Amino acid sequence: MDKITVQCDPDLEDLIPGYINNRRKDIVTIQDCLGNNDFDKIRTIGHSMKGSGGGYGFDAITVLGDRLEIAALASSSEEINLAARELEDFILRVEVVYS
Repeated sequence: MDKITVQCDPDLEDLIPGYINNRRKDIVTIQDCLGNNDFDKIRTIGHSMKGSGGGYGFDAITVLGDRLEIAALASSSEEINLAARELEDFILRVEVVYS
């Protein structure tokens, strides 16, 4: 499994671990919401990720957040599952470099 290297601002070094950990929690929440057909909460999570990912240097999270938001609006469980798995894969493989 190849690492995904992301360069982040050194000023964010204290915040990045918490941000990544919160995305891990989002994955669990998304799966729980799917079980309850709570597409509105998934949409909110996606919207938040879309808005925050780039600010932390994680453009992939911005893209995945957009996909989650669109999929939730369409009530597409299949697309939500796919995006959540891609988010999980990204988090497992990401290696942050501060420069």
